[in-house]
Amino acid sequence: MTVSEGPIVVSHLFNVSKATLWKAITNLEDMQQWFFENIPAFKPKLGFKAQFDVSSEDRVFPHVWEITEVKPLEKIVYNWTYETYKGNSFVTFELSEKDNQTMLTLTTTVTEDFPDDIPEFKRESCIGGWNYFIKERLAKYLNS
Repeated sequence: MTVSEGPIVVSHLFNVSKATLWKAITNLEDMQQWFFENIPAFKPKLGFKAQFDVSSEDRVFPHVWEITEVKPLEKIVYNWTYETYKGNSFVTFELSEKDNQTMLTLTTTVTEDFPDDIPEFKRESCIGGWNYFIKERLAKYLNS
């Protein structure tokens, strides 16, 4: 993922209220069900930091999140980096109501290029990952 490639945007319409969707994306116990089960802590609060490892094949990706913006029931922004890899991004979750449903629009904006020799940092991998988490895992979690 590089700055020059532009943002990645994934949207999905959920048949739930804004409050239900907000809880699913900001409550630790909910997030552990559909996102990353090993998130050690999470608070939708400005300045909150979380750090945890995710393994993929023979690599470990030490995730570092810091909340940089919160508007309850509307928007939460993470600064998303990896402790041992260069690169920097911001991930924005935005909620909006639409015909008694809630639209989630997720935007990943890269502000410093990630290594281009690691497959997990390719744009296609990021798009695939967000589609999986939002359109499959979160959708299934909210429909169960």
